[in-house]
Amino acid sequence: MENWLANKSIVIIGGTTGLGFSAAKAFVRNGANVVVVGRNPENCLVAELHLGHTARAKQGDATHPQTALDAIQLCIREFGSFDGLYHVAGGSGEKFGDGLLHDLSLEGWNKTLDLNLTSLMLSNQAAIRTFMGMNKGGTILNMSSVLGFSPASRHFANHAYATAKSAVIGFSKSIAASYASKNIRVNVISPGILESSEDKNDQADKFVVSKQPLDGGRYGTPTDLDGATVYLMSDYSKFTTGQILTVDGGWDITDGQF
Repeated sequence: MENWLANKSIVIIGGTTGLGFSAAKAFVRNGANVVVVGRNPENCLVAELHLGHTARAKQGDATHPQTALDAIQLCIREFGSFDGLYHVAGGSGEKFGDGLLHDLSLEGWNKTLDLNLTSLMLSNQAAIRTFMGMNKGGTILNMSSVLGFSPASRHFANHAYATAKSAVIGFSKSIAASYASKNIRVNVISPGILESSEDKNDQADKFVVSKQPLDGGRYGTPTDLDGATVYLMSDYSKFTTGQILTVDGGWDITDGQF
């Protein structure tokens, strides 16, 4: 098998469980060094042991300004380079008060935006500053959601979450335009509704809502995104920036009604 990510050193924010951990395993299989970040120390330990000698895990909260920068610096110290950032961290703010607009609390709004959007801004800022400081190009891949542009009210109606995931797209396109001349690529992957058994305390999307029509009508799984993430982090996508790749099993074209 060809190593699409040979000689790449990648930081995954939210990489110790679920979508991020699945991507980390795919990156390692394709020759990359990885640093994965998660809030739960046990998940960090398990991830590092499972991923092997080309991986390091770091505990941290993605909403804290120093977390992404520390992970990037660890990547450079351990592997001698920093070539890409994949931001997965995020998740539901329902426990804080996200929901339908008439029930939405200000705390729910603020917490959900911090969890899904502010954390992403901080990691992207750290990556951009590092790439510019090293005078090199690099790759950023951000996590949105099909719910950011194709909502289905009978399944999911947390409006702050949908707002944050929609904003990820606008933010990513804006910075892609600003830094393309510096050979820094910024793209977005938008998954459908995924089946997940990840730790409830970690920062990652975790919904089991509706089956989607492709492949016999089933739930999506984290591995369904692996091929797309490897491609977008690799040099095979070196002429691609500011794009949104939807991996949703047909959710968008059926309005989530399958």
